[in-house]
Amino acid sequence: MGIGTYLPETVMTAAELAEATTIPRQVIEEKFGVLQKPVPGPEDTTSMMGIKAARRAVENAGVDPAEIDLVIWNGAQHKDYPCWLAGLSVAEELGAKRAWSFDMEAMCGSMMAGLDTARALMLTKKRVQTVLLVSGYRNADLIDLDVPETRFMLDLGAGGAAVVLRRDHPRNLVLESSFRGDGSFARDCIVPVLGSRNWPPREGDIARAHFEVADNEEFRRKLGERTLPNFYAVIRESLADSGYSQEEIDYLAILHFKRSAHDAVLKELGLRPDQTTYLDHYGHIGQNDQILSLELGLAQGRLKDGDVVVLVGAGLGFVWASTVVRWG
Repeated sequence: MGIGTYLPETVMTAAELAEATTIPRQVIEEKFGVLQKPVPGPEDTTSMMGIKAARRAVENAGVDPAEIDLVIWNGAQHKDYPCWLAGLSVAEELGAKRAWSFDMEAMCGSMMAGLDTARALMLTKKRVQTVLLVSGYRNADLIDLDVPETRFMLDLGAGGAAVVLRRDHPRNLVLESSFRGDGSFARDCIVPVLGSRNWPPREGDIARAHFEVADNEEFRRKLGERTLPNFYAVIRESLADSGYSQEEIDYLAILHFKRSAHDAVLKELGLRPDQTTYLDHYGHIGQNDQILSLELGLAQGRLKDGDVVVLVGAGLGFVWASTVVRWG
């Protein structure tokens, strides 16, 4: 019924990233595909960015928050507080007084996982008629730009996204989704401290509160072998299960990643550049990328009534996810 996003006003430019990393600005702009990215201000907590996006989605949908039956937080685990339900806080802030809630995450595949979960609940529970998906993301807090092995994530930005879904709504139909996972990546790229495996915290842990890669050469080898094949697999599976083929894709709402990978996906699927939006002014905002892409596609006239839309992303761990929507 409605979508909404929130982006902080402050940005970090490619020139500033170059200064922080010693990577040439041209490489950041052309290879990493980042001209600038939003960074959080003092009030931009993970949940607050989700709340601001949710308010816009609710307004876009034209619903009263009191109509919402369920709030699903499908934003980042890096929230305002540890061991905390962000979704219930969102519901309270919005005035969704009768909604129940739970938090879930599939890293940067969470928007598609959230859509599929919400769809399943609406189809099986008659009391779940209206669902709000809410996401906030600021995992850039967990990237140390001085660490070369994790500079592939220098594109991480900050923001929020939200979606209002209603059972039997006659427009923008959420169809089938597909997912793949590979647990061999589970401990390849992690924040090694402040979790229960290394509790209680020790002196020096705060200085290590950022992502680290244990074996950079092996990690990159696996990514090179498995990332794009799994992208293509979930896209084709979700399309086939929805009754479509890749030749019928009208718009691809894809996460931000390096330019060469983005171009490879378009070539593999036979898509033109105007059938998607490259997020080089935003970077990668986690599970929010697909909704941001939809908003930009609508604003630019790239997304139209009747279009077959594929939302696709991937997340550390590793998970690949795709959802098909028949727009309009």
